[in-house]
Amino acid sequence: MEMENDVMVSKFKKICVFCGSSQGKKRSYQDAAIELGKELVSRNIDLVYGGGSIGLMGLVSQAVHDGGRHVIGVIPKTLMPRELTGETVGEVKAVSGMHQRKAEMARHSDAFIALPGGYGTLEELLEVITWAQLGIHDKPEYVPCHERVASKLSWEMEQLGNPQAQEIAR
Repeated sequence: MEMENDVMVSKFKKICVFCGSSQGKKRSYQDAAIELGKELVSRNIDLVYGGGSIGLMGLVSQAVHDGGRHVIGVIPKTLMPRELTGETVGEVKAVSGMHQRKAEMARHSDAFIALPGGYGTLEELLEVITWAQLGIHDKPEYVPCHERVASKLSWEMEQLGNPQAQEIAR
């Protein structure tokens, strides 16, 4: 991590965040999404995410957008009526399906972070882990403990994590 004009500069320019389209059962999930968004902003990192304006997706994207960073949401056309309510933030890319969504998100990202979510979040994370195992990409994946997210992490030169947030072993 380098300092440039009192701003931390990350080796990552855009990070993909996988997370739920619901608020989750614990307030700490919502706090983690907002905290992560603010941490991305403080490190001049743009957000790539699932495109929804609700739930944890809405919270993290709003925090990044409010902080002045670029937000790219990638959403399948079939999910737009369900996951886009009210005003969207940043750039929204409509795609034909879930596989194209994951491929597009991966194409625009330097690393992946998974926050709490449901089966869709788990499936997205497992797919990018599988792609890494197959040599399709070599981007890091992180799953921070939801009670200790982003600002409490020690963003090291080679990884985004702390003892409780381990890089996925391959």
